[in-house]
Amino acid sequence: MSERILLTGCAGFIGSFVARRLCEMGYQVLGVDDLNDYYDVNLKLWRLELLSEYKNFEFLKMDISSRESVFSLKGQKFSAILNLGARAGVRASLKNPKLYFDVNLTGTLNLLDLCVQNGIKKFVLASTSSIYANCPLPFTEDMRTDFLISPYASSKKSAELICYTYHHIYGIDVTVPRYFTVYGPAGRPDMSVFIFVKNIMEGRPIRIFGDGKQKRDFTYIDDIVDGTIRCMELGSGFDIINLGNNKPVELIYVVRLIEQNLSKTANIIFEKPNLLDLPATWADINKAQNLLRWTPKTSIEDGIRRTVEWFIQNEKRIRKIKVEDWS
Repeated sequence: MSERILLTGCAGFIGSFVARRLCEMGYQVLGVDDLNDYYDVNLKLWRLELLSEYKNFEFLKMDISSRESVFSLKGQKFSAILNLGARAGVRASLKNPKLYFDVNLTGTLNLLDLCVQNGIKKFVLASTSSIYANCPLPFTEDMRTDFLISPYASSKKSAELICYTYHHIYGIDVTVPRYFTVYGPAGRPDMSVFIFVKNIMEGRPIRIFGDGKQKRDFTYIDDIVDGTIRCMELGSGFDIINLGNNKPVELIYVVRLIEQNLSKTANIIFEKPNLLDLPATWADINKAQNLLRWTPKTSIEDGIRRTVEWFIQNEKRIRKIKVEDWS
């Protein structure tokens, strides 16, 4: 297989795993990332170091919000663009909303224009369950999602809308997976699982906002990678598809699983709930099952076990990674 893929966010958590899988499948992958300092860059460089072992992977440092940078690829042939590059983080988006729209919306627009210029017919946009604020459970893709509670969610919803516009005008085949609380080895150090495992392992306290009974549809990275690649292979016109585990669990249950696997007890500090957090997430995945033939395979128990094992195996390196708590 000699097809060439443009993958943004290749040094990110999900992007690096998708890049690895694509390389193993035989694709030629051009991975781009701006290596920003939203969280510890050393973790991103570590992921790139692993990707450099693949001869069919090429890295280009690029900020997708820069039209000039994106159009430096004008004339190059790609069978698809996977836009997994984004400014992530609900709480952090309050600090600099403009940056979120620059990257998440303008960056997406730049890449869609590249599709038009280069004749690229397939576009995948990674989106988020944060879009479902104020929606009843479980979340289905046809729900009205106009009542968003963070700049991050608003920027991703805006990116979804411009994708539909370009599909309508130019016939670009667009698939939008909405991810639900992705976790696993080498995850993002601003997310709960990474923070909890690292802090409990090192004997530091963890903070829970609320009583710990808020529910999340935690989805293991391997399942997300599988679903994302199936989205790339889907030729459906325009589709938004939930990728979640379809089995939400309480946050405190995840903490207990981490404690069991580390054989350590967490020092928990309970604080008042954060108004930007959804009380619960739950993906209806009927559409993913029907269109993608995709069903998550990893239970929260197995996923946490594998994640903790990775932390233990890489403990020395993990100690040097700074966690980000944007509460």
